[in-house]
Amino acid sequence: MLKNFHRLACNVAFALCVAGIVLDAIAAAPAYPTRPVRLLVPFAPGGGADTLSRIIAPKLTDALGQHWVVDNRGGAGGNLAAEIVANAAPDGHTVFMGFSTVLTVNPSLYRKLPFSVERHFQPVTLLATAQYILVLHPSVQAGTVKEFIALATQKPGGLNYASAGVGSPLHLAAELFKKRTGVNMVHIPYKGGGPAAAAVLAGEAQVIFGSVASSMPHVKSGRLRALATTGLKRSKVAPDLPTMAESGFPGFDVSSWYAFLVPAKTSPAIVKRLHEEAVKAVALPDVLQAMSRQGLEAETTTPEALAQRIKSETAVWAQVIKDAGIKGE
Repeated sequence: MLKNFHRLACNVAFALCVAGIVLDAIAAAPAYPTRPVRLLVPFAPGGGADTLSRIIAPKLTDALGQHWVVDNRGGAGGNLAAEIVANAAPDGHTVFMGFSTVLTVNPSLYRKLPFSVERHFQPVTLLATAQYILVLHPSVQAGTVKEFIALATQKPGGLNYASAGVGSPLHLAAELFKKRTGVNMVHIPYKGGGPAAAAVLAGEAQVIFGSVASSMPHVKSGRLRALATTGLKRSKVAPDLPTMAESGFPGFDVSSWYAFLVPAKTSPAIVKRLHEEAVKAVALPDVLQAMSRQGLEAETTTPEALAQRIKSETAVWAQVIKDAGIKGE
């Protein structure tokens, strides 16, 4: 009996020791957040990144108990905001609303960046994606992607495509399309997606890879003709349209996306907390509805999967930019 008592006493002592270690670790773990969190948006108010930030920020305020402040720092193609985050303290109180082109296009578009995506950022999670849609002015007599390619091939340089500017997603989508199909179209850059879409509606340009949300009302009214969407699976906003992959170009995937990143060397515990709360936030029914109205589809990832996506897309756009001779303005 004395032997059993001794064994029991040892077990209790061990359990208390383990509990003490756990409690000490909890006590040593830094509280987060301890003050308002600044969410850096790389563009001016009113765009997709800003809208998504303002949809999610109140949810994260509620979940984390500290106010999330949306800070719009547009400029230099998104590089200004990225630089601020890259140089911020790695304590989780500065978060980047990363946009796909800033992270995967700008490294090839600009000669010298004041930051390295790989060295200065820690990915947290993907938040949402938005496909594009290939649309034509009704004067272009093509009802499918194959018909359009045949028509464009017969008239090399005879069709103009509009974009939101050099290096914009609309520009790069069209250049990837040209690379994959061999068609020759003339690029006409405009100062933003709105003016570019207006140019196609007016017939100044005949082709555009526009946003699904803004293009579909014009498609339904007959002012534009839609041929295909640019994601790997059909868009929830335009489910009746085939994808480019279904139209004969497997692997064609051009989508804008938004993601959370923090400065490199942010602690794994903070990254984990941010990841968990962000994933919960974008799954809320009212958030999903608000995103859908903007043509956004919720999609989350692990930090590792987001890092891999950034790496693979950077390689794709580097080649497209090189082949097309695109230079940042």
